[in-house]
Amino acid sequence: MTLTHDVAGDGSAVILVHSTACDRRMWDPQVPALGDAGHLVVRCDLRGYGETPMPDRPYDSARDVLDVLDLLAVEKAAVVGSSGGGRVALELAARWPHRVSALALLCSALAGHEPSDELRAFGDREDALLEAGDIDGATELNVATWLGPYADDATRAKVREMQRHAFEVQLAATEEHPPIRVRADPAGITAPSLVVSGAHDLSDFRTIATQLATTIPAARHVELDWAGHLPSLERPDVVNAMLVDFLASASQ
Repeated sequence: MTLTHDVAGDGSAVILVHSTACDRRMWDPQVPALGDAGHLVVRCDLRGYGETPMPDRPYDSARDVLDVLDLLAVEKAAVVGSSGGGRVALELAARWPHRVSALALLCSALAGHEPSDELRAFGDREDALLEAGDIDGATELNVATWLGPYADDATRAKVREMQRHAFEVQLAATEEHPPIRVRADPAGITAPSLVVSGAHDLSDFRTIATQLATTIPAARHVELDWAGHLPSLERPDVVNAMLVDFLASASQ
């Protein structure tokens, strides 16, 4: 099964991998900016998000994203990942370094990270709400947790819509199929990399960013003093300019 995806623009390829609180619509503010900067912009919905159905067998998210590039005959692409999509982007760049020209990680998750008490409490609360059938409550918990103080009402409404849709799709599944976990070492990433964290994010993701910046050989870390967990939605103009500049410098 090929992930649902869309393509815009023309030029050097960039593929955008969404947060697991969202779907590919989170990149609406980035697509025109990257297209205007001379990029072929690809974005996809991971399994169980947006318009991609739940998996019917164990699945490999990094392989799924690479399959989209193969379908489009893209030999090499820059990869931009947000949160859980950052974990997928990291794995892709580590397993197939020759296919990745640049890597940008926005408040990325990291496989094997030991969650803090705060993150564990969030997960426990989310599980309790979903088990009680309170999808609205679980959705609001995610909106409150993942968006920083400068996100406007329209942004909160957009995240609310994407997160609720993901819950509905995932809870409707009659069978649960686990992801295939492949150990991938960030030290094997060869692409120039930008690691972004938000000062208003949970401490886990700030710690992960610091760790990745020292593990990925050609990485640079930027912490945004205004950002929560989803900076590309919170202040898209700032993040658009950052991504355009980074991709331009990575291609030199």
